[in-house]
Order: sequence, then structure tokens, then C-alpha cells
Amino acid sequence: MSEATKIRVMAVDDHMVVRQGFATFLKAYPDLEMVGEASNGQEAIQRCAELQPDIILMDMMMPQLNGVEATRLIREQYPHVQVIALTSFSDDKQLVQAALTAGATGYLFKDVSAAELVKTIRAVHGGMPVLAPEATRLLIQAKTERPPQSFNLSERELEVLGLMVEGLKNGDIATRLSISRSTIKFHVSSILGKLGANSRTEAVSIAHQHKLVK
Repeated sequence: MSEATKIRVMAVDDHMVVRQGFATFLKAYPDLEMVGEASNGQEAIQRCAELQPDIILMDMMMPQLNGVEATRLIREQYPHVQVIALTSFSDDKQLVQAALTAGATGYLFKDVSAAELVKTIRAVHGGMPVLAPEATRLLIQAKTERPPQSFNLSERELEVLGLMVEGLKNGDIATRLSISRSTIKFHVSSILGKLGANSRTEAVSIAHQHKLVK
């Protein structure tokens, strides 16, 4: 196979052993060529300008400039270069979203097999995005998760609710906040109404359930 038809790969990771591992297994595939490496995001941008790789295997967590920001800058400057994000963090929904928003075309976890990584490199080079199944699950989960309810409680009502959670009665809350008992009674009634609670105990339970107070 001629050099011109090989897929040019650059590895970016702050661990030398990881970069060496990529270089070693890529030698087993005649259509792939390791053209260079970098130990952080800033170096990756500089080396990308020199080497013009087809594919970058990009670690997401690195010193100086992380993989997400490096991906964004590389994709802006060199849109023909495809980035496959690699990470050890298998439960970070925000990281998956950030990498894809930055322009990564692939997203894999570092426990991926060599065969699967090579398959992904070829697919991404051919214009097909590839996500690890777990990354897809995290994206779906992020989209279906509902944000916590605030119940439109005011700052004062949240303050009163916090003291209710501590077990204080109206008189104690009034003393703590230096306001009248009648005002506290009004706030408690408003809190119960907004939470849809029938009692103080139920209001406290809802507060815990929705993490309304610290």
C-alpha cells in the first residue's frame, strides 16, 4: 500500500505509555500510519499544523490545554482533520456532550479493544461518526433527565424550609430569623401550597427528594 493511501494518525495523550501503545499496535495495520504524537492540547495544535494528520486520537483530560478545547481549536483551523475523543471517564455525560460540541467525530473509552479502535479510525476517516454504546447511553440519559424542580420558592421561603428541615417549629424559626410568628406562619402556608404538601412532614420529605435545601 502506498504512503499516499494510508490513514495518517496522530496520538495525543499526556501518558507516554499510552502513546507508545498506539504506535505499537498501529504498525500491525498496513493501511494506518502513526505520523506523530503530542503530550497535551497545546502541543497537539502545533504538531497538527506540521503533520496534517487525517485522524487524531485525542485524550480528553490533559494539562495545559484539555482535549475538548484542543479539539475545538483544531477543528476550527483544520476542518479536514477528524478527531476521535478518548477518555477513561465512562459516566461523564457533560464530557461526551462537550467533546461532540467541540467537533469530535468519534467518542471511545480507553478500554476499547485494538480491533474496535482500528474499525473506528477507518469509519471516521470515511466520514461516519462513531460513538461507544455507553457514550450513546449517556447522551440519551442527559436528554431525558429532567432538571430539578424549584417550585418557585422565594429565597425567604427556601430559608424557612431549610429550618423546617432542621426540625424547628414556627416560634424557633421566627426567633432565628428575627421576624414575627405570623409572618413565619404565612411563609409556611405558602411553602406547603407551592410544594403541594399537606403537612410539614410531607414538605420536608419533598425538600429532601428534590434537594431544595442544603
